Amino acid sequence: QVQLVESGGGLVQAGGSLRLSCAASGTIYTIEWYRQAPGKKRELVATITRLGTTTYTDSVKGRFTISRDNAKNTVYLQMNTLKPEDTAVYYCHDGFRDYWGQGTQVTVSS
Repeated sequence: QVQLVESGGGLVQAGGSLRLSCAASGTIYTIEWYRQAPGKKRELVATITRLGTTTYTDSVKGRFTISRDNAKNTVYLQMNTLKPEDTAVYYCHDGFRDYWGQGTQVTVSS
């Protein structure tokens, strides 16, 4: 089983940036970033296939960029122009085998 470990979360002011990383213990294929705010359903934020095709939810388009380094088995989520409504626990998910990471907290203060 492939282990996924997220990192890079933290506290940032509105308008700031963070870069999340999802490091895998083995080969990964399609990877998704999800987020879950308190009292809300888990939401798909961005997806990247092994070949680099990306998709984003409308609320992050133009602000977030998902990328990957297959040699390092790592996927990144660059988050710019952060807003308080981006506050959530962010999870990476192996869409092919349904593995989840433990999540990393992102808090954006106004």
